[in-house]
Amino acid sequence: MDVTFKYLSISHDLEKNVVIVKLNRPSKRNAINSKMWKEIGKAFRMLGTTGDGCRCILLMGEGKSFCAGIDISDQNFGLLQSNSDEKQQEPSDVARKYLSFRPKILEMQSCLTAIEECPVPVVAAIHGACIGGGVDLSCCADIRLCSPDAIFSIRETRLGLAADVGTLQRLPRICGHGSRIRELCFTGEDFDALEAARLGFISRVCPDLMASAMQVCERIARNSPVAVASTKFSLHYSRDHSVREGLEHIACHNAAALMTNDLMASAIASSSKESNSNGLFYPMLPYSRL
Repeated sequence: MDVTFKYLSISHDLEKNVVIVKLNRPSKRNAINSKMWKEIGKAFRMLGTTGDGCRCILLMGEGKSFCAGIDISDQNFGLLQSNSDEKQQEPSDVARKYLSFRPKILEMQSCLTAIEECPVPVVAAIHGACIGGGVDLSCCADIRLCSPDAIFSIRETRLGLAADVGTLQRLPRICGHGSRIRELCFTGEDFDALEAARLGFISRVCPDLMASAMQVCERIARNSPVAVASTKFSLHYSRDHSVREGLEHIACHNAAALMTNDLMASAIASSSKESNSNGLFYPMLPYSRL
């Protein structure tokens, strides 16, 4: 990827076809400011779409925490603006302010949704604090693993607002709409790694988090990239549609996708004793763009 980022560190393991994306603002426990927010959207819209060989992404945080949430001190978010900061000529009309501010929220949602819509699986390795916006971020990943010291919180209610960039929409889809999920959303209380696993928010608690997360990424990357991309495509579609619609969707998709050479390559990989089958599959083509 021929792009540099200020608050993201991106490295590509060409042999394993895994890209590691690190939130890189450790002095602020990877709290997301407006610049980092836009970088996340830009990075995940590009990864897996440029013929870069990326088959899986490991998302993690640099330093002591995964992500401490949104950096509310960043004035570009407009969360701590006092009345004295408002320009005299700015109208007090609530409707006008609403129409002005709404696009910013939609843009912020879109940046995190880019993780969810990334064509390759995203594995989040969560350690330390995963607070507020960190939960929003990790909800967009396909797979979540965490270390024993991980602490989670849907902190927004304690800050005086409702979470508006994905947690309230995605978390119940992941864990269900049960009593405990609502309690955590309403109270903003912390919950630990074991409860996150019990709720189904994470796959498992890993004492050696990085090794475990990379192992998952490598196992995904060894499979046909066509099969993996098609599976993610179908899982996301089926989540938001009926069973009948999901079946029709995958039937139409596989009517074309089953013509791939990856079927034979996968059969060869299954019968091979070598653990590295990456070389058997052709790279995915870059997305066609205007």
